[in-house]
Amino acid sequence: MSDILVSTKNGICTITFNRPERKNALTVQMYADVVHAMHAADVDPAVHVVLFTGAGDSFTSGNDIADFVNTPPTGEDSPVFQFIMLLASYEKPIVVAVNGNAIGIGVTMLMHVDIVYVADTAKLKMPFVTLGLCPEAGSSFLLPRMAGHAKASELLLFGEPFDGATAVDVGLASRVVPHAELLAFATERCRILAQERPLASLKSTKKLLKERLADELKAAIYAEALAFTAHLGSDEAREAFSAFFEKRKPNFAQFS
Repeated sequence: MSDILVSTKNGICTITFNRPERKNALTVQMYADVVHAMHAADVDPAVHVVLFTGAGDSFTSGNDIADFVNTPPTGEDSPVFQFIMLLASYEKPIVVAVNGNAIGIGVTMLMHVDIVYVADTAKLKMPFVTLGLCPEAGSSFLLPRMAGHAKASELLLFGEPFDGATAVDVGLASRVVPHAELLAFATERCRILAQERPLASLKSTKKLLKERLADELKAAIYAEALAFTAHLGSDEAREAFSAFFEKRKPNFAQFS
């Protein structure tokens, strides 16, 4: 079975991260498949809304570390970079149902979409610094504008988990929904957009909401990508990844 499931019904294209045995950790191939699905939904007149969710008890645990180490992003042709840029520029509404834990890009992607509903059981985390890396996907630009500088700094510098209520409080999510009701609730909200709201007005409103920051956001994404790539080759990142595979705490003090 595919690691990415795509279905279209009632004007909604649902894209599901479908690797529950690995907590929906994302591989290069999965990014490529998602990009393909998003492009197809964009040109399909039957699709008015895109809905993301995850299979099992996780939304996504972020990048598959082994796959990421073996095939790191190298530039604009990298599927992960294409995914980020497509999220940032997508014209149709995107809704996300965060059905379980979201880590790394599972959180930063939420800053680019339009509406986020998060399960009351979910925990979110952006552990870039703890992996010897830096923020990605424009999060260093967007999160301070959503949450304020102090809260954004706390979330990014510590990389600690936070709950759905905090996600709503800092502007990452619209509301918390009981886990058992989440997908049905999000799907119904998407149905209303798809069947009871005109697509032209939806796209126009989304464009007006986002276009003033578009150039600055694009510049931030590129700047982060350069810094992120540089950090990938650092001693700190190598120690962090080694510690991850060896199931131990990293020793960053040795690099002080």
